[in-house]
Amino acid sequence: MRVALFITCVNDTLYPRTGQAVVTLLERLGVDVGFPTEQSCCGQAQFNTGYRHETEPLVRRYAAAFRDYDYVVAPSGSCAAMVRDNYPRIGAKAAAEGRGQELADAAASAVPKTYELTEFLTDILKVTDVGAYYPHTVTYHPTCHGLRLLHLGDRPRTLLAAVQGLNLVELPGAEECCGFGGTFAVKNAAVSAAMGADKARNITGTGAEAVCTVDNSCQMHIGGTLARQGSTVRPVHIAEILASTEGNIW
Repeated sequence: MRVALFITCVNDTLYPRTGQAVVTLLERLGVDVGFPTEQSCCGQAQFNTGYRHETEPLVRRYAAAFRDYDYVVAPSGSCAAMVRDNYPRIGAKAAAEGRGQELADAAASAVPKTYELTEFLTDILKVTDVGAYYPHTVTYHPTCHGLRLLHLGDRPRTLLAAVQGLNLVELPGAEECCGFGGTFAVKNAAVSAAMGADKARNITGTGAEAVCTVDNSCQMHIGGTLARQGSTVRPVHIAEILASTEGNIW
């Protein structure tokens, strides 16, 4: 089984430790992780802003970069959802415009092998207890793409519940958006900030030491809002919790 890490733009530029945690975790589980350096952005920001044609080269690049791998694992629900949900749309649109099947074929090769991290762990590796240790009280925020497009369901919570030392507490209004939404936060800053403030207050109210997500982008938005509210709750990606062991807490 050949497995590649798709690091995503936010991970690469702002949260590189998340990618390192994914590699640490998967290698501990016996997976040999590859990292094709020709990978780049999945095109989510461009596509969501209406630049479909400008996204097309990134679809081709993604398919080519991961051509020789059986699975592509992304520590990002939103980027995994971009590939799985939108790449087929982009390919179908190009074909409908009379530009051939190239993009549709590229999407077809990329979609079935692309997995968000918790999906890969539970559905492909068939594990829920990854041997992690994290002695903290944690609450979990299910991000919108993971919840509504990937339908991750209880996968992240099941993995967290098996972590030794971790006390998982419920988050009120968990399924409500944190307000980030990528370019939504730029175009609708006031609404985004208000949604983030509500989410942060709910998180602080749980008494948790940390709030866990499957997306660094939402983690960034929530973390910034928590800091502005003076909260001591720290945002953490699920990969960093699952990579932690008794001798090495991320």
